[in-house]
Amino acid sequence: MKSVGLVINLKKQNALEVADKIKNWFINREIVVKEYKQNFHHQNNGSALFSYKSFEDVDLILVLGGDGTLLNTARTVAPFQIPLLGINMGYLGFLTEVDLEDLFFSLEKLVSGEYRLEERMMLRCELKREGTVMDEFFALNDIVVAKGPFSRMILFDTYVEDQYIDTFSADGIIVSTPTGSTAYSLSAGGPIVSPEMDLMLITPICPHTLYSRPMVIGSEKSVRIVLKSESAEVMLTVDGQHGYRLVRWDEIIVKKSSLQTKLVRFQNKTFYDILRKKLRESGGNNRL
Repeated sequence: MKSVGLVINLKKQNALEVADKIKNWFINREIVVKEYKQNFHHQNNGSALFSYKSFEDVDLILVLGGDGTLLNTARTVAPFQIPLLGINMGYLGFLTEVDLEDLFFSLEKLVSGEYRLEERMMLRCELKREGTVMDEFFALNDIVVAKGPFSRMILFDTYVEDQYIDTFSADGIIVSTPTGSTAYSLSAGGPIVSPEMDLMLITPICPHTLYSRPMVIGSEKSVRIVLKSESAEVMLTVDGQHGYRLVRWDEIIVKKSSLQTKLVRFQNKTFYDILRKKLRESGGNNRL
């Protein structure tokens, strides 16, 4: 390992102090460190948080923050397929791997090659308006279409490929990856899915009909959502961070992306260990 990147979320308490210790630790081992400091709170929509060009030649990126910081970084550097190691300074870390008490022990394992890379599926989303592609997005967790806080339920048609599924009246709908199954989809009643699986989840948000249930489909399929409501407050959100206002008859097409997120994982804990711990913790403070 010759060089690493370090993404620092300045909102997190003691982030700079911890980052300086990490930087010095690598420098003492003659490993180059490129760092990026960012107050994520002030970034518009949570999109492209730094120039990934400055990081494209590093061997690995350490992300100092919470799951939100890692999600932002993952979308930004996905074209370069750079592995990420999340260092948890947030509340619950489903994506981050290292807690602060294990930091330097984990870094020793990192430089000695005692880790594996876990590849996580990503989504590609197109927003079409009157037949024209308005924008394209990539997501690690989910693509969500949802009503605003003061609007009524929204109406939308849902298709898998060209096969009509149903017209939903609901607060919204979530299309998620297995990674995203422990995020918004879980709160909306969706299943927990092991992250190495290759599939997509479709989860209605507070549907008006009792028979509307989450669906699991193959990752080779595409999901198309057509907004039928005239409400002025309907948003498309990407990983809960990047937002785009929708209008009636907009089409949202979601497919599996050719890009992946590569996460550094150590052998001392499994997905189920993390899941059990995090869900128990969330029961105490109601934060996911």
